[in-house]
This record gives sequence, C-alpha cells and structure tokens, in this order.
Amino acid sequence: MTRRRNHTVPGKSCFDDIYDQPDPRAYFRRLAPLEYRIPQHAQPLFRRVHRARAAIPGHRGPVTVLDVCCSYGINAALLNHDLTLDELYEHYTGPQARDRTRDELIAWDKEFYASRRRPDPIRVLGLDAAANPVRYALDVGLLDDGFAEDLESAPPSKRLCRAMAGTGLITVTGGVGYISARTFRALLDCAQLPVWVVAFVLRTVSYAPVARALAEYGLATEQDTDHSYPQRLFTDPAEQRSAIEALTAAGGDPTGKEADGRYHTTLYLSRPGQRQPGLDALVAEAFAHLNGGPGHDGDG
Repeated sequence: MTRRRNHTVPGKSCFDDIYDQPDPRAYFRRLAPLEYRIPQHAQPLFRRVHRARAAIPGHRGPVTVLDVCCSYGINAALLNHDLTLDELYEHYTGPQARDRTRDELIAWDKEFYASRRRPDPIRVLGLDAAANPVRYALDVGLLDDGFAEDLESAPPSKRLCRAMAGTGLITVTGGVGYISARTFRALLDCAQLPVWVVAFVLRTVSYAPVARALAEYGLATEQDTDHSYPQRLFTDPAEQRSAIEALTAAGGDPTGKEADGRYHTTLYLSRPGQRQPGLDALVAEAFAHLNGGPGHDGDG
C-alpha cells in the first residue's frame, strides 16, 4: 500500500496515517473493526495460481512472486505460514504487542513467524511506495527482498529490474486504482520469464486499462464472473454512497454487495495465451475446502 493512495480514489476514506508506520500495529488496529478480509480470500487462490504457474511446460525451478503494494508483507505472511488473517489481527492488536518497542516487536515477530513457517515456502518479493512497511517486512523476514519505489512517478531501479527479470508471478490485493497500467508496464519491461498477474480489484475501479496494457505483453485476462470477494466495511454512509454511485455509473449492480455495507472486489488472472486450467477451475480447487465457496457474496 502506498503512502498517499487514497488521494487517487475519489470518495474512498483516507488511511494515509497507517500505511507508512514503523510497524504494523496501527494498521491492524484501524482495519480490524472494518473487517478487512482480502488477504485471507487471496491466500488459497494465490497458492493455487503459484502451483499452476510452476507447472507450465518448460519452467524449471521455483517461481518467484512479486507482491505489488505489499504493505507490511501480509500476503507473504499468509502465503508462507500456517496463519489466518484473524490470527494476525489478534497478534498485533493484543496486549502482548501493545507496549513493545519496534526492536522488541521485530524479535517477537521473528519467533512467531518461525514457529508457523510452512515447509514449502515461496520466494516472495515486495514492492511498495512506502518505505517503512517494506523495511519492517524485510526486518522480520517475511520478504526475501523488498523495494520502496513508486513506479507511477519514476522508472524502476536497476536492482528492482534485475529482480523482476527472475519473477514469474505478480500478485495484487487492492492496489489497482492507486497504481495504474504505468506500474505494470514498468515491471513487464524488465521481465525475462513468462509472467502471470493475479489481482483482486475493487468493483468500483475499472481493470480495463491494466488488462489492455497486459495484452500489449501477450497476456490474456480472465475475470471471475461467478463470485465477488468482500474487502471491508464502509467507514461511513458517505463512502458507501460514493462507491455505489461509482459502481452504478459503470453499469454495475450493488445489490447484496456494496448496498449491504461492504466494498467488494473482482478477481482477475492474466496469462500468456489461453492456458488450462481456466480461472474457474483454479478458484474451485483453491476453495474446495471452504463451505459455501469463495464469494458467498456478502460474507466478511
């Protein structure tokens, strides 16, 4: 998440004060009452897409992930550890976290994540315009490498470009709208491997400009049209009205979703050409163990 991201999305509440703190405690305290859920929805899907990307013919070795708008490394934490987002809320908002210094929190986090580490960790890189969250995720060990760069305003560094050359999967949970096609073009200009892009995008934001940009690099975009994925509660009626107005102006239907009090997202997957399995199969496999499937269109 970027430092001033809310200023690029009209009507959306501003959370600038929590996006670039030295540690994630304020972030989790603010978002817990709003029931922010997207990283939890993304966790099983990202794992399944990662496996599918690794299985393409001709690929050798592990697939590196670049998490764009990575914030404090939350997606990496869920990908590589036996954890739920609710457990992270409890961890960072509970009394044991409250009075620790940043150094003490880092030491505590290292032990916490080491005790939950999965036996098959994925190499995850992080990109965010905010430096503090990237630094924290690196200090704790959630990211294998991190980059505090704003590709909307400047080209990628040589170090980021070298890292992107070895990356096979880009993940995004909610960053589209704050980053544009410009960021994706900058990253894909550096790519040397076949790159897939999987993104959860607010229904109030058009993904079409990004999909068109990805098509310039030979990536075909699929949309999950069967489900929506709840992001968080609206902060107030004004934010809800703004979201509903934006959605209806674009031809969307807020019934049972935004009209019921939550932002919802749509899932997109972009890959070279038309590959199997399709996105519908990947979604079904990822959420086969969950009662009611992924969308539940209204569940938190």
